[in-house]
Amino acid sequence: MQMELNPYAKFQAGRDPIEIISSTPTQLTKLAERLPANQLALRPPQGKWNAREIVAHLADCELVFSLRLRQTLADDHPTLQPFFDQDRWAARYANCDMASALSLFGATRNWNLLLLAGVTEAERKRPASHPERGTVTLWMIVETMAGHDLNHLQQIERLAG
Repeated sequence: MQMELNPYAKFQAGRDPIEIISSTPTQLTKLAERLPANQLALRPPQGKWNAREIVAHLADCELVFSLRLRQTLADDHPTLQPFFDQDRWAARYANCDMASALSLFGATRNWNLLLLAGVTEAERKRPASHPERGTVTLWMIVETMAGHDLNHLQQIERLAG
């Protein structure tokens, strides 16, 4: 069964994805500043990730998105690595501190934004094959990044609430 092309589109609601992904590092830093240190390790009631783990997940995802963007720009219709097992990656988040996760996310996001700043309209349409989603374009990857950011920003906002 094929997944939807961008399961995070509902979070984006038509907003410019570059505007969203450009603002995420600052928003994450501001949210992290609102969280007391002891709260970074607290579990949400549903047993989901805490704020520190969500930011570590975003940093991991940014690495994955970075590779996908570059593959799509460099290769002709590449096959992208499907989604990784986020729970297996998250099993190691106990060693990750908030400052390191924010730093990695911010630096990698900046690097991706610099890459995207030079993308032409034709390059936005470059296709790639996603084994779980089918054919996606470079711009669909960017839109997925934006929606993914908004989803997790909302989660952290609720935790900081």
